[in-house]
Amino acid sequence: MDLSWMAWTWPSALFFGLFLAVLLVMTLLALRWPETERIGILRLPTTRGDRLFLTLLGAAFIHLGWLALAGEAPLWGASLLSLLFGAAMFRWA
Repeated sequence: MDLSWMAWTWPSALFFGLFLAVLLVMTLLALRWPETERIGILRLPTTRGDRLFLTLLGAAFIHLGWLALAGEAPLWGASLLSLLFGAAMFRWA
C-alpha cells in the first residue's frame, strides 16, 4: 500500500495510532463490562462513549484556545490540561 501521498509525520502517525488504541480499549471495555448510563455533573445520562466524545471535543477546544492565547508556544501545556479535563470527564461527568 503506497501512502506517500499522505505526508505522514511521526506526530501524526502517533496521534492516529493512539486514537486507534483508545477505540480498541473502549471496545474491549464495552464487551467485558457492558455500558450503563449514569448521571454526573452534566445532569444528563452519559455512557463511556459519550464521555470519550465530550473529552475529545473538549481537548480540541482546549488546544485551539491555547493556540489563540499562547501563539506558537509548545502545546505541552494544552495537552496536560486536556488530560486533566479527560480524567475529570470520566470521573465526574
